[in-house]
Amino acid sequence: MKRVGCYVRVSTENQLENYSIEEQIERLKAYCTAKDWAVYKFYTDGGYSGGNTNRPALQQLLVDIESKNLDIVVVYKLDRLSRSQKDTLTLIEDVFLANGIDFVSMSENFDTSTPFGRAMVGILSVFAQLEKDQITERFTMGRIGRARNGNFHGGPTPPTGYDYIDSKLVINEYEALQVKEVFRLFLEGQSINSIRKYMSSKYTNKYGNWASHTLVLNVLRNSVYIGKVKFSGQEYAGNHTPIIDINTFEATQKFLQSPEREDSKTIFQKNPFRANNLLTSLIYCKRCGARFCGNHGNYVCHSRGKTDSKMIKDPNCKNKKWPIGELDEFVQNEILKLAYNEEYFNEKVKGKALPVKSDKAILLNRVTEIDKQISRMMDLYQVGGIPLSEITDRIAKLKDEKDSLAEDLADKEDKRLTITKAKALLSNAEEVFTTGDIAKKRLYISSLVDYIEVDGEFLDIHFSF
Repeated sequence: MKRVGCYVRVSTENQLENYSIEEQIERLKAYCTAKDWAVYKFYTDGGYSGGNTNRPALQQLLVDIESKNLDIVVVYKLDRLSRSQKDTLTLIEDVFLANGIDFVSMSENFDTSTPFGRAMVGILSVFAQLEKDQITERFTMGRIGRARNGNFHGGPTPPTGYDYIDSKLVINEYEALQVKEVFRLFLEGQSINSIRKYMSSKYTNKYGNWASHTLVLNVLRNSVYIGKVKFSGQEYAGNHTPIIDINTFEATQKFLQSPEREDSKTIFQKNPFRANNLLTSLIYCKRCGARFCGNHGNYVCHSRGKTDSKMIKDPNCKNKKWPIGELDEFVQNEILKLAYNEEYFNEKVKGKALPVKSDKAILLNRVTEIDKQISRMMDLYQVGGIPLSEITDRIAKLKDEKDSLAEDLADKEDKRLTITKAKALLSNAEEVFTTGDIAKKRLYISSLVDYIEVDGEFLDIHFSF
């Protein structure tokens, strides 16, 4: 008796048609019974597009084919296997037939064991590709049209400050008050992290609270609050009521994009993680890779101090503790030496390449994948494919991971300075260290220093130029 692998797929748009998972399974069962074939396994991909082969059940099917567990692959309809002409032909010719596996599409009533069936596969895959392209084009044109007409296209996940009612953004008064508070605090000179802490202690919103610095930054950057909507990089006038006036928003963008985020009266931190000591967030342990933190008058490796379990890299690390005042003074003296000793400056920059501390591309790719997963879950929820409680838990976990990745990316931001810019900053060293408060000194040092490595008695300052 022939062993059959039945592949079943449904994407979100097809859940509204007659291709539900249950319907496909029932029809394939009956078909295999009539043919006197033994069903080895049903391979089910729920909520996955047919535009690519990156589907877990399909990948398992390919593994079982390689393991010689199957004789035939059966689908209800050809486009269940793939909507890509290239992928369809590759799977059938280079995988199925190459391994002696026949392919049968029940609805089209053909199989690859006959010459006519093989010819029909090529013809029908062309139409499957055409249909996919037409669906994509209609979908994209529809979203562009909505944006041009001023309609928000974010669906059931409106930005903080708005609710999504009858396909429109409607102001949520309580959250709008919070949004205004965030802009006010930022323009008064509060750091992103201090705003996050303040808002989390005082308010809640539809997404929980303000526990993520990313949420604060997204609010400050989002032009939806001045009545705009965006799609595919283009911005259009929206139909909704603005929460923030244009002058406030433009002033905020100016400070967000400023190299030092400061003017004569206020200090704006470039780094969203505000510290209580001069060098916190800049010092790393060369032995275990953990950060240093301020603790009882000393800079201490997190692995040694064990003040935060999430920051520990090696619980057995014994790297030296450095008195805060001593290390602060050393770094300031090095910067002053660079400012006043041209020969020393040239020695430092000669052949100097900024070390790469991480592969940002890997982190960015994961953030993109998380966004896709969240979007897919929201699509499934809209068509009733997954319970609200389950989707809420999944999205919460993904957002937590995304926030963590955003922090890593912020830490690893390339802060390389040109020689001209570095010299211009160094010319102000004595004034900053003599008259500046700790916030201004910290901002100034972080502009010049990428990171500092500590290895016992040895210090290695990696400058951003």
